[in-house]
Amino acid sequence: MRFSQGQDWRDIVAFDWPAVRAGIEAKSFGDSDPLPVPDIDLGQAASGSLTGAATLALPWELLNDDGFERLLYDLLRDIPEHQNVEWLMQTRAPDRGRDLSMDRVLRDGSGGVRTERVIVQAKHWRSRSVNAAAVSETATAGKLWGPPLVRGIVIATSGRFTADAVSWAERHNSEGNAPYIDLWPDSRLETLLAQRPHIAAAHGLR
Repeated sequence: MRFSQGQDWRDIVAFDWPAVRAGIEAKSFGDSDPLPVPDIDLGQAASGSLTGAATLALPWELLNDDGFERLLYDLLRDIPEHQNVEWLMQTRAPDRGRDLSMDRVLRDGSGGVRTERVIVQAKHWRSRSVNAAAVSETATAGKLWGPPLVRGIVIATSGRFTADAVSWAERHNSEGNAPYIDLWPDSRLETLLAQRPHIAAAHGLR
């Protein structure tokens, strides 16, 4: 600025300020200072439609048992870490809980890759929660499946699990018993489907 030339101001705006702006703005607010918000009309914002992967309760009652299994089949196939997803038995067949199977791909930081066989049991229960007896029965049956050896069991429900069921699964897993039990309640399925709206829409849930 000591030269008092007109282009000096332009150079500051065009070159100097952009280079230091991010650092200055980052230091301009303390931990207790309010953050700036965009200048937006709240009434206009409220009248718009939401976008993004928001988790919403799904109308599970629109699906029957067969439709719920088909939904799980499509959902599992859409997850990159799941391979060779298969629909094993006819719905409600005496299959001891083996509704679907897949190979889960596990990778570690060193580049090692291995797969483990996982069985998925579908429970489209809307009138009652899945209790500890149902989880225990599935885990016991899992020891009789194979070959190949089943390393994990996913119990997926369109409802919830009882507190006893959750406690039983946590104790089973903490003791290192095989197979490992994963509980997927409706909230977890809704989160996964919120990230994959095309699957929910294909099954009439959107």
